[in-house]
Amino acid sequence: MFLYRAILTLFAPVIFGALLLRVLRGAESPGDLRQRLGQSPQARPGALWLHGASNGELTSAKPLVDAICAAFPERPIIVTANTVTGRTLAETWRLPNVTAQLAPLDFRWALARFRAAWRPAALIVLENEFWPNRIDSASEPVHVVGARISEKSRRMWSRFPRLARHLLGRIHRLSPQDPASAERFLALGLPGVHLGPTATLKSAVTLAPPDPAQLDALAPVFHRADTLLAASTHDGEEQALIDAFVAARQSRQALKLILAPRHPARAPEIAAPIRNTGLPWAQRSTCTTPAAGTVVYLADTLGEMALWYALSGVTFVGGSLVPLGGHTPFEPVQARSAVLHGPHTGNFSEAYAALASDGSAISVDGSGALTDALLSLPEAEKQLALADRAARTLAKFDLGQKVIDDTVELLRQHLGSGPGQ
Repeated sequence: MFLYRAILTLFAPVIFGALLLRVLRGAESPGDLRQRLGQSPQARPGALWLHGASNGELTSAKPLVDAICAAFPERPIIVTANTVTGRTLAETWRLPNVTAQLAPLDFRWALARFRAAWRPAALIVLENEFWPNRIDSASEPVHVVGARISEKSRRMWSRFPRLARHLLGRIHRLSPQDPASAERFLALGLPGVHLGPTATLKSAVTLAPPDPAQLDALAPVFHRADTLLAASTHDGEEQALIDAFVAARQSRQALKLILAPRHPARAPEIAAPIRNTGLPWAQRSTCTTPAAGTVVYLADTLGEMALWYALSGVTFVGGSLVPLGGHTPFEPVQARSAVLHGPHTGNFSEAYAALASDGSAISVDGSGALTDALLSLPEAEKQLALADRAARTLAKFDLGQKVIDDTVELLRQHLGSGPGQ
């Protein structure tokens, strides 16, 4: 821990300089910076603290938060995120007793300020958010849900065996996302008695139905069989997707594209390549109901993925053309949208491997292969058949409820309260 703290102190000027620059550029507010420094003006002592990195982790955590709210209706809950978009997503839940803010930096003084305000009764960490000071300084029980660690990360942590054993020893329960992660955590020093059920919360997510009025307004513009959704895309993916889409339109002139970037703040940079196509386009944040002739719709908003899935017969899952590990296939499959994805699927390796084994999703490695895939799925019947086969394949991964039940039961034990207390 000493080495980690020394390195963190050494880089503190760089970290604070970057945060101040974000404030000066308007990317974040002074209030956001104060939250990162541990200030909590809405603090309610005795809260359950749930932390996730950003949108994906917090979306997957919604069923867990709902279960905790039901089990402990009087207990305040503080949800923290590393990003402003993650905090905004948690705010859109509008759940009673749930407060959302940016997570404190991993400096002990910032964490001490945060904990002094909230006095958390337990900390629930989502996926791979292993911040050493946050875990080491916790006096409250620590649960890690849907924990994931790659072989590369295991090798990195194995260079610091004492630190790894120390941090893993501080965790009361760790529920791994897959068997491979379980083996790696045990190898790094997680006590076997602290290992929880293996599952991913992302398989427990149930999409809320889209707003019927919004669906009725957009369905005449975007015929489902002719609409491609590019979901949760990242820098380095949009140009390839647009190129593939334009090429496919030479044969399928009715084809349309809904492009929903992972981070809506990137909309200005994404708009440029869309504009360069010369195709009619619209932007969700400025045009809620595009014209009938709109070909590309830049969906630069949060909390509307269910609507985009409902409008799209085919979904390309972002984060997979670039080496980011890919996003969830569970959501588009649940919406009966056929799945296309790139080669980088490490975040859901078992799920994508199962889809590949029975040909229920299509893997592409660039714009040319994506064009071919779009041309191979021209009819609604083919799209639905692929999506339904994928749903049967992914059904065996639907174990998220086990982790939710296990976490709620452990919280009852820690809090000494019965159901509904």
